[in-house]
Amino acid sequence: MTKTVSIIGSGFSALSASCYLAKAGFKVSIYEKNATVGGRARQLKKEGFTFDMGPSWYWMPDIFEKFFNDFGKKTSDFYELDKLSPAYKIFFSDDVITIGDQMDKICTEFERIEPGSSKPLRKFIAKAQDHYNIAINKVVLKPGLSPFELVTKETITRLDQFYKTISSEVRKKFKNPKLISTLEFPVLFLGAKPNKTPSFYSFMNFADFGLGTWHPKGGMYQIVIAMKSLAESLGVSMHTHCAVEKIGVNNKKAKYIIVNGETILSDVVLSGADYHHSETLLDSKHRQYTEEYWKSKTFAPSSLLFYVGFNKQLKNVEHHNLFFDTNFEAHAKDIYDNPKWPKDPLFYVNFPSVTDKSMAPDGCETGFFLIPIAPGLEDTEELRQQYLDIILNRLEDRTKQSIKNNILFIDSYCVNDFIEDYNSYKGNAYGMANTLMQTAFLRPKLKSKKVEALYFTGQLTVPGPGVPPALISGKLVAELIEKNEL
Repeated sequence: MTKTVSIIGSGFSALSASCYLAKAGFKVSIYEKNATVGGRARQLKKEGFTFDMGPSWYWMPDIFEKFFNDFGKKTSDFYELDKLSPAYKIFFSDDVITIGDQMDKICTEFERIEPGSSKPLRKFIAKAQDHYNIAINKVVLKPGLSPFELVTKETITRLDQFYKTISSEVRKKFKNPKLISTLEFPVLFLGAKPNKTPSFYSFMNFADFGLGTWHPKGGMYQIVIAMKSLAESLGVSMHTHCAVEKIGVNNKKAKYIIVNGETILSDVVLSGADYHHSETLLDSKHRQYTEEYWKSKTFAPSSLLFYVGFNKQLKNVEHHNLFFDTNFEAHAKDIYDNPKWPKDPLFYVNFPSVTDKSMAPDGCETGFFLIPIAPGLEDTEELRQQYLDIILNRLEDRTKQSIKNNILFIDSYCVNDFIEDYNSYKGNAYGMANTLMQTAFLRPKLKSKKVEALYFTGQLTVPGPGVPPALISGKLVAELIEKNEL
């Protein structure tokens, strides 16, 4: 008899798991509380403008390719990819660094900033490539069940790379503060400060400089559409507007979920929703982790987001733009050390219509603004407006143009929305940070320790935050379910 799996949520990890489980022979159903699948990777369309509401960086193209290859497909079967040239710009108070699409271009830019820096850069990226090969082919493919998963002939000779930090490694080789910020930036995708992130994670620098930054034509939501299409072709059923209210347990085994008041029996329950929220769907005696446990963990930032439609094309900007024209360390302290609204925030702006004209009406520009902030902060309309004014003023100043009078509309999204739409713990945007003590087997488990046939996937469990890790998380939990439940 075919075994059934009920999946809560439809983010990248849930969609990934659904495909692998359906391929393995399970009857899979996905239950999503919102109107569309995709979790945080939803799409906003308004007045001819198209916005990716969440993830906007396409890094590690090999991970996406491997996912579709597992089903006899290619990314090109579903969407068109363009490599961005340049990859992105970084605006400082007195200069702009442009990151090209090839190492030679990047080395030339580094030499402009700090003569002689290209030689240590090439060595640093070569080492980062070595870490990438080990991480992607060895470490992240482990389900986080035991510390011995990390003990391989490759990792044992690199133990020091887990105890040194990205910050210490970068600052040992480079002295210019702009280059330091440029090289410390990629690990922010892992949700932690560079001085708290193991130097082994320099593989993110290879993902950046070595593999490049890409864009799926039509936006990141094209990946969601592709995965949904693949899942449905494998027999997965999708149910939107379906909020799961309870995970039911009989004889210490997950047996059913309650969705919009209806009881749905299931052989296996898998939650791709926020891990903390998922456990609140259980009676307290069946929960693995206490509130004190969650409070003690280092969470990745939340975000204040703005989706802005402009009635003109902007000057002096690229597809991806980082505004590091204020103090990096001060903002990081306001996120991790003494959580509060930052005085002078760094921010990121994505103008996808610079390279993809399909994402804005003719002669217009689609703008996605992001300010990283500490999770759990007070979120009011007054604060949102205050910070919108701050970043628009700085954008105008750094790019030497007037834009405020060219705004057609502004939609915002912040802590309260992350909680309302995704049941996100403290309104975090990226999950749990990948610090040394929150890596691999030290993260919340894929399989419940208290309830049989109950599993979890996504950014709070292994491997961690980010879209490529989410695809891998779905594969890991599917393999675990196949091993234990078939």
